[in-house]
Amino acid sequence: MGLLSNRISRDDIRPGDHIYSWRIAYTYAHHGIYIGDGKVVHFTRGRGEELGTGTVLDVFLLSSGPSHRADLCQTCDHQDNSNGVVCSCLDCFLAGGALYRFEYSVSSAFFLAKARGGTCTLAEADPPETVVHRATYLLENGFGCYNIFKNNCEDFTIYCKTGLLVIDRNPIGRSGQAASILGAPFAAIFSSPLRFLTTDITGMTVVAVGMYCLSRYAADIGVRRDVSKIAVDDLAVKLGLNAQVIPTTGTVQLL
Repeated sequence: MGLLSNRISRDDIRPGDHIYSWRIAYTYAHHGIYIGDGKVVHFTRGRGEELGTGTVLDVFLLSSGPSHRADLCQTCDHQDNSNGVVCSCLDCFLAGGALYRFEYSVSSAFFLAKARGGTCTLAEADPPETVVHRATYLLENGFGCYNIFKNNCEDFTIYCKTGLLVIDRNPIGRSGQAASILGAPFAAIFSSPLRFLTTDITGMTVVAVGMYCLSRYAADIGVRRDVSKIAVDDLAVKLGLNAQVIPTTGTVQLL
């Protein structure tokens, strides 16, 4: 654990930990909550959800689904995946990748020094027993519709750890990965007027990197003002009865 890597061994993992594993040559990470006994609860595309945007994002969507191992896994096979939240063994969750632990309550300096989004947050985590309760509750009740930008596996896991939820139509959810994906073009666009301040390639690079880091910081769940702390029991009610789930996004709008 540290500035360069959040990689841990299996001996270090504890119930309530937010863990992740990189997919597709480190371009995307899949996140979940370790609940003990070698099991991980994580959020995927539910059965019946349409796959196929016609873009490279389909690769990320496919990688978020449960691992399909050649040898049948007695823990993971034949389970219901209708609501998108599933429980897998640690081996299937990792899908051959290394194990990493997401960090909470990091300092602003540490957060900005992490060039890669989706590895840490300034937000504080709740006690492990609360985290496990949220994860197991949502395993039975679901977490809305999967959306790669607004309601993905990292959003699910951060909610389980913090109880924080974005309650509006903001184009970015809680995910640091989504903020990084959207932050890169944002930095390029908004730093372009500043190119007149310097003609040096190094200076232009510094400006672009600075804008990228600031966009990531502003989107972090620990500093955003458009979030609310919602009990998991109330979340299930909001999703099912008293809220309008925006089609294909899973973003909750209170009524």
